Amino acid sequence: MKHHKAIRKFGRDHAGRIALLRSLALALITEEHIKTTEARAKELRPFIESLVTKGRTGELASRRLIIARLGGVSGEAGAKKIIDEIAPRYTDRPGGYTRIMKLPRRGGDASKMAIIEFVN
Repeated sequence: MKHHKAIRKFGRDHAGRIALLRSLALALITEEHIKTTEARAKELRPFIESLVTKGRTGELASRRLIIARLGGVSGEAGAKKIIDEIAPRYTDRPGGYTRIMKLPRRGGDASKMAIIEFVN
C-alpha cells in the first residue's frame, strides 16, 4: 500500500529523479518561470523553496549546500543567482516564494499542465 508515500517517482530511479529536479530547478532559477506538468511543479516547489531559504543567509556553508544540491558548474551559476538576486527579494517573507498556476491540459496526452514562478 502507498500510505504516506508523498514522493512522486515519475517512472525514474533515484538518480533520474534527482537529475530531473536539478534541471527543473536550474530552469526556474534562470528563467524565473517555467511551464511543466502539474506533478513536476508540485514536486519542484519544496526543493526550490528550501534552496531560497538557505540562500537568504548568504553564508559560505549555504552557498556550498546550494551548489551541491544543484550540482556541477551550472549549480555554481544557479547558487550565485539565488544568493545575489532571488533571495534578497524575500528577506521579509517567511516562506511561499513560488506560485503554481494551473493551465489547460496538454493536447497530446492530456497531462495536467502548470506554470511555476517566483512570487513578486
